[in-house]
Amino acid sequence: MNVRAYLERLGLEPDHLEPNEEVLRLLQRKHLLTVPFENLDIHWKRPIILDTERFYEKIVINRRGGFCYELNGLFNELLKALGFQTRLISARVFKGTEYGPEFDHAAIIVTIGDDEYLTDVGFGDFTTEPLRFSLGAEQQDTSGFFIIRRFDDEYFDVTKRDGDDWKSEYIFQDIPRELSEFTEMCDFQQYSPDSHFTKGKLCSILTESGRKTVTDMKFTTTSHGTRETIDITSEDFDRVLEGAFYIIQS
Repeated sequence: MNVRAYLERLGLEPDHLEPNEEVLRLLQRKHLLTVPFENLDIHWKRPIILDTERFYEKIVINRRGGFCYELNGLFNELLKALGFQTRLISARVFKGTEYGPEFDHAAIIVTIGDDEYLTDVGFGDFTTEPLRFSLGAEQQDTSGFFIIRRFDDEYFDVTKRDGDDWKSEYIFQDIPRELSEFTEMCDFQQYSPDSHFTKGKLCSILTESGRKTVTDMKFTTTSHGTRETIDITSEDFDRVLEGAFYIIQS
């Protein structure tokens, strides 16, 4: 992996990036502002293989995005190359009434000195910056308020404030995982009719003032708390994808 090229993809200079909290926060935010969360290859019938060299070619060279296994899989490699101590973890996403299976989602825990942080660039509209792995402490960034709590004897729960309530985002075990362990679930996500990723195209990215998201039928932008949604056609989708996300199906 060419670290300099990856950092340039994020709009960063490779010099003076020490493995500290400030740099970790900068890297996550820049990644979210630059690399979209998208499932387009699933609908373009291009297999997603868990291989970081393929991730690098797609995200850095071809300037695309991806979903969790790709985005956090490659970001984890960048962090390690910059001197961070990391471990890839498995998470189970909250589906409204129940949690998904193990390896439903991939995230990263980073150790810096005596502190640890949950960092995630592959969960769409989630945290803008890393969350300190500190139980019960309310944390805020531009995306909202979050708390990491004990879920049971095995899992931790990441929750986000939703009005006056707290909504679970996902639960995870603090167990280091290998990328290959996510293979079965990666195949499920891209091939199963029960996967929400196979039900429609999606591309979404953080912006300095909010977020922009395109699906098969809608293009939504949020800026300074104001949300605007327009209906689109299949022909509009390709135009929006190119104009708003700089992605062209080739």
